[in-house]
Amino acid sequence: MTLACGVDVGGTKIAAGVIDEDGSIVEELRVVSPATSAEAIEDAIAGLVTELSSRHDISAVGVGAAGYIDKARAVVMFAPNIAWRNVDLKTELEKRVDLPVVIENDANSAAWGEFRYGAGHDVDDLLLVTVGTGVGGGVVLDGELYRGAFGVGAEIGHMRVVPGGILCGCGNHGCFEQYASGNALVREARASAGGGSLLARNVLDLAGGDPDKITGPLITEAARGGDPFAIEQLTELGRWLGEGIASLTAILDPAVVVIGGGVSEAGELLLGPTRRAFAAQLTGRGHRPSLEIRKARLGNRAGLIGAADLARR
Repeated sequence: MTLACGVDVGGTKIAAGVIDEDGSIVEELRVVSPATSAEAIEDAIAGLVTELSSRHDISAVGVGAAGYIDKARAVVMFAPNIAWRNVDLKTELEKRVDLPVVIENDANSAAWGEFRYGAGHDVDDLLLVTVGTGVGGGVVLDGELYRGAFGVGAEIGHMRVVPGGILCGCGNHGCFEQYASGNALVREARASAGGGSLLARNVLDLAGGDPDKITGPLITEAARGGDPFAIEQLTELGRWLGEGIASLTAILDPAVVVIGGGVSEAGELLLGPTRRAFAAQLTGRGHRPSLEIRKARLGNRAGLIGAADLARR
């Protein structure tokens, strides 16, 4: 069985794993990411791959990284949280590891992982929406990963949903991720709690009385315990997600939408409102087949698994 190495490069950690053809992780390693130094990141990736290849017969390496990757899957044109600007990462890594290397956007890698081995394994058309710090996306159409003309397609988090809305880190106003992300969830909860909302009292108490200590997991925990304010926050987030997915569905017409990212751990507390908002806003509803909205299956290893499988192709 052919083995490939998948690498998931984040702003805080780098994970590398040996993946077999069934999508199973044979071995995995993690290190802290030296995000301020491009060369240090490359050395860290090479170190992980070299260590894994010393114990496994690896045929190729797939690297998933947040940012704009060119069509040739070689050059990182821009990475928002990592010190890469127009870096030919493929060439740099191949010099270090002496193996074929493929570079891919991290959300694209995750979408491919869920398509091949996860929640979308039974369809040919899939939209992945990752709900974490921001909102990421990946698209598979007719069984092929969609990258766009220049390799930077499916940046759904920066679809504008509110003209003149909240300033986004990308420089525009009103982007989808400013309303449908984990950051948005926390921002709104902290604002309510800090503003003296009586409904938010329990969540504020769970945070030790400090609004700045309210986190996404804390809100989810409170919602699971039946807290009305926490449930309301997840419901509002689900509304934004559902409406955004309805707009994307009008363009892409996927068979399945997979919701991943850290906030997806809220499960039906998030997915239920998302499905309801989607059903209410979908163009042509009642006159077209209905897609399924599913929770991701592979968790935070989807990108690593997907990158490895893409490296074999």
